[in-house]
Amino acid sequence: MTETPATPTGLPTARAAGCPLDPPPGLAELRDGAPLTRMEFPNGHVGWLATGHAVVRAVLADPRFSHRNDRRHWPLADIGRGFPPLPGDMLHIDPPEHTRYRKLLAGKFTMRRMRRLTGSAEEIVAGKLDAMERHGGPLDLMEFFARPIPTLMVCALLGVPLRDRATFHPPVGGADDAAAVAADVAAYVEMTYADMQEYFRKLVAAKRAAPGDDLLSELTTSDLTEDELVGLCAVMMHAGVDSTSNMLALGTWALLERPDQLASLRARPDLAGRAVEELMRYMSVVHTGSRAALEDVELAGEVVRAGESVAFSVQAANRDPARFGDPDTLDIRRDAVGHLGFGYGVHQCLGMQLARVEMRVAFPALFARFPALRLAVPAEDLPMRDDLVIPYGVHRLPVTW
Repeated sequence: MTETPATPTGLPTARAAGCPLDPPPGLAELRDGAPLTRMEFPNGHVGWLATGHAVVRAVLADPRFSHRNDRRHWPLADIGRGFPPLPGDMLHIDPPEHTRYRKLLAGKFTMRRMRRLTGSAEEIVAGKLDAMERHGGPLDLMEFFARPIPTLMVCALLGVPLRDRATFHPPVGGADDAAAVAADVAAYVEMTYADMQEYFRKLVAAKRAAPGDDLLSELTTSDLTEDELVGLCAVMMHAGVDSTSNMLALGTWALLERPDQLASLRARPDLAGRAVEELMRYMSVVHTGSRAALEDVELAGEVVRAGESVAFSVQAANRDPARFGDPDTLDIRRDAVGHLGFGYGVHQCLGMQLARVEMRVAFPALFARFPALRLAVPAEDLPMRDDLVIPYGVHRLPVTW
């Protein structure tokens, strides 16, 4: 076994000045020194930090590491909104409880269903682009494009009636003038988690009474309880919107900052699939997490003792030169297969095919409709989501054309 170097205190989060799209430089320094190092968590627990691609992948794939207690050493404000755990929340549970949900859902997030949803994505994207055109620049791309697309796509997946979709996002696509569009966005107040549960409880009852051709209708025929169905819907809405909306915004920004890459995508829209995978690797918006060892585990020449937690950095792993050549360069022609942007193992994102459909449609359509698209403020003035660790992104992305 190797001698463990000095223990870093906490996960490095400070990004270099002028480089908000790059991981904190401290992560690369730690990874280059050793892919697994000791780390002191905010509550004083001394565990581990995994930064190498192979080590992070191994932790995510190993059933000896528990996801159930992965938040116990982090301050609640640093790990998200702190939603209370619900029946059906499969994000923070382990097998065999997790396996029950996973087996039920895995067969429903199929490529066939995603292909059927491609038409919905094209329609939704076109509607958001129409709204942008009516409003004119400058506007916030998060509010008009990046956030409503995944919101409405999850609504389509779950079979939320058209009349109710404004419940989850303001109907900017239906407004006929700039003032009305702006008023919709300004007046909208995000639905609380309790409101979301109440809405989905009513929707579950409606689907039981009159099922349709949607995911929730299929799930109502399973052995899931009403509470579990409600919880699953709420988790899918939250998890399926936040990360994808930030990918759409950050991906747009990254391409605007790299005219050569944007020119390649415009000239070859068929590169959209590769571009999405490369952007997922390069951005790694859901970029950190942790697992607790259920027993002693030998990992990267160290012994992680039972009860110790291993934090992992997806962004460091996805920029690991041992796995990807020239990893700090965005190259949409790269074969980025093997990136960990959607996670790995039993907790790999179930909705990753839906997210891929959304991004493959949205990026080429946005740049085709607005070839002169550009940031409306200096890049250094963009409000970053430094106050929320998961996922990384921007609060707003002002653009014009």
